[in-house]
Amino acid sequence: MTVTESIFTPAADRSLDIAVLVLPRASILEVASVLDPLRNANRHLGEEGFRWRIVSPSGADVALTCGIALPAIGPLHAAVGADALIVVAGYNQSEVATRPLIADLRRLAGRFRAVGAVDAGPWVLARAGLLDGHRATVHWEDLEDFASAHRAIDVVPDRFVISRNRFTAGGAAPAADLMLHLIGARYGAALAGQVAASFQYEPQFDGSRPQRPGLLPVVGDARLVGALAMMNAHLEDVLPLAVIARAQGLGLRRMEQVFRDALGKGPGAAYLDLRLQMARRMVSDTDHSLRDIALRCGFVDPTSFSRAFRRRFGSAPSRIRTS
Repeated sequence: MTVTESIFTPAADRSLDIAVLVLPRASILEVASVLDPLRNANRHLGEEGFRWRIVSPSGADVALTCGIALPAIGPLHAAVGADALIVVAGYNQSEVATRPLIADLRRLAGRFRAVGAVDAGPWVLARAGLLDGHRATVHWEDLEDFASAHRAIDVVPDRFVISRNRFTAGGAAPAADLMLHLIGARYGAALAGQVAASFQYEPQFDGSRPQRPGLLPVVGDARLVGALAMMNAHLEDVLPLAVIARAQGLGLRRMEQVFRDALGKGPGAAYLDLRLQMARRMVSDTDHSLRDIALRCGFVDPTSFSRAFRRRFGSAPSRIRTS
């Protein structure tokens, strides 16, 4: 039997039971971003408005990226009976989310009122066909590949997305925003604000706001922010610096000074660094060929890419991939 009642509605007198499926190599920050807002909400409520349980693919404790083993009460079947299931995944989701796990997810999804995912978790739901026909997001580094791989999903770059009885968040901070939204939907905006204040956190209650790429430094000059945003949006089709400067109302010499004052490097070097940082992520975390990565990061040929990569990181991209 499929359950469709939304969990994002006023709670009345009913607590919400959430099962969190944590995959190996997930981040402890992602897990905490899901659970700690709920724990804190219970403290402010003075009652158990939220309950949770941790399950893992094997049922055993699950190793997180920081080396901590997170206790689990059992495998995915132990999640049955919860109102909602949230899949938290990080690195190597394609390896740790095995075919039997995907099959179990597909079979059991209808037993929950809602199914959600955090960071790389949407990949797992998508492989099970659970996001087809829904709007969804994923971590910003994966957006292009995710959209290409799953044409039946309306992929958007939002921080978090609620699509009927599916919800997705692009990472740890967006997951916290999503949980605060859930708390607010069930118990009111005042409680959500209290929880956010407890963590000295400024939430983004509007999930449709785009994910802020972590490549961009926190800077105060709006012209610099705008220039960096343009660069980050054009890593493949590299823009002339004159075009970027003109869009920010600057001359080339003035833009050079703005960059050097704030970042200690010129705009050309900053642009190259953005492209190479993205390239390193793709070399380490994807199966794309080095030629494809070079093109996606704005290099006309693999030789110039490898030369720039080695200068920046001290090793050739092929060596980093092998290691």
